[in-house]
Amino acid sequence: MGNKRVVHIVDDEETIRKALRFTLRTAGFAVEAYASGPEFLSAAGDAKKGCVILDMHMPDMNGLQVQVELTRRGIDMPVVMLTGNGDPTLAVQAMQAGAADFLAKPVEKAALLGAIDRAFSSLENITGRAAEQADALSKAARLTQRERAVLRGIARGYPNSFIADELGTTPRTVELDRASLMVKLGAQSLPDLLRIAFAVDLNGSPEDDRH
Repeated sequence: MGNKRVVHIVDDEETIRKALRFTLRTAGFAVEAYASGPEFLSAAGDAKKGCVILDMHMPDMNGLQVQVELTRRGIDMPVVMLTGNGDPTLAVQAMQAGAADFLAKPVEKAALLGAIDRAFSSLENITGRAAEQADALSKAARLTQRERAVLRGIARGYPNSFIADELGTTPRTVELDRASLMVKLGAQSLPDLLRIAFAVDLNGSPEDDRH
């Protein structure tokens, strides 16, 4: 494999594994592929450190279970989670557990390569992570109290209707607040929002943010 960066693909669908392997090899990565979570975990201890692409929905062990087991074993490899279901709750769970990114299938090449690049950056650059947190704090300082409350709700995986009930407003208003958050925070996706939310202090009660 030489000095190529290594990506470990863990997906029970052979067609997905082959497609991802082709995309990543042509992009210059060394690639290892596994058909299940247990298969990957049996090799992970001796595997070359790299980025792990995990399918969320697999038999035997789902992607989140594999991610948690990697952490339990002290195997420090950044995870990019894939899912055929763009459920925001799953994104929150994966990123709370430490995933670097969360992508919905079918995955566009640019989005996949961008997520992998961020994953390797988190693995290689501690200084960069500190800079990212400082940037997140700076952006969050521009938010109104209600926008911070909406961001807190997003980070907890709450739907717009639940956030609206907590804040005494309407789901439509929450939708507008979410759109404003995306612009103010320079976020292009839900994982972008979650990365910023997890980097800043979002403590406090919803009652404090109703105005």
